[in-house]
Amino acid sequence: MIYGVAGMALALAACTPKADDKAGAPKADAGGAVLLIDGSSTVYPISEALGEEFQKESGTRVTVGLSGTGGGFKKLCRGEIDIAGASRPIKAEEAKSCADAGIEFIELPIALDALAVVVNPANKFVDCLSVAELKKLWEPAAQTKITSWKQVRASFPDQPIKLFGAGTDSGTFDYFTKAVNGEEGASRGDYTATEDDNVTISGVSGDANAMGYLGLAYYSENKTKVRAAPIRQKDGKCVLPSAETARDASYQPLSRPLFYYVNKKYAAERPHLKAFMTYAFTAQHSEKLVAEVGYVPLPEQAYSLALAKFTAGQAGSYFNGGSKVGVTMEELLADVAAKPVAPAAAKP
Repeated sequence: MIYGVAGMALALAACTPKADDKAGAPKADAGGAVLLIDGSSTVYPISEALGEEFQKESGTRVTVGLSGTGGGFKKLCRGEIDIAGASRPIKAEEAKSCADAGIEFIELPIALDALAVVVNPANKFVDCLSVAELKKLWEPAAQTKITSWKQVRASFPDQPIKLFGAGTDSGTFDYFTKAVNGEEGASRGDYTATEDDNVTISGVSGDANAMGYLGLAYYSENKTKVRAAPIRQKDGKCVLPSAETARDASYQPLSRPLFYYVNKKYAAERPHLKAFMTYAFTAQHSEKLVAEVGYVPLPEQAYSLALAKFTAGQAGSYFNGGSKVGVTMEELLADVAAKPVAPAAAKP
């Protein structure tokens, strides 16, 4: 089956809880009838694909929400979900929030992504953009001041820019601002911010002067509607986002790992959660489904290491609060194999 990120109208999505609808969200009962996943809109297509196939095989009902990475961590730390999908590593303050609530989590990379900077196909002048040019456009000081393409580069036409991007509760927002502006959360505010990447696709495809940024899967499925701008690397080469350039780390600094964060207590108590994780981190399942939805599968070794960490119940974060951008495959494998950083002590 081919999974589409634009439609999201499958049976699995039909029972998806709203972003913050605690009262309406189905709850897993003592017998483990429902598996609850929420969080990143970037990771959503992966969870949708894995969840639907697992649901077919096991009969366990799976619901997938997309409240954003930050929203997913909040739900995880309140004990409301089994798994939080995340497009960045957990922050130190989020990990502390979980610890204060007595929630331990297991952190596992599930795939690789390359953030795409997209423009309208009618835009013929954007051939390659440097990180410095992106910063000039997206940094906080640009708000209400950098409003024309000509201000980004003198050779560009004097045409107004309309910007679209991730909302502030999104891990994509955190990662993009860190990679481009050098500080997580530092961004101009006068743009159309959304947790739904389909809004960015619609906005950029509908305006010849628009620009946006989003995950690889959403770009890959909408190549007839938007065009990716190559990013100039330190060696001067202009590189497009793709599965290949994410895997070999040649597309920097906008390549990144994607994650699952699993409630450790629920993993021990709920057989259906354990069964799902075994399914999701079996390479023959992950590699096929992650690729089908447009992301980059991890090497088989990484899935094996991650499943071993889950089986051992090793809680905590391996990624130092998400402070690093441009993680290579070698670094990712080393982090998965490493001992986790001890989480902050939970309150009694």
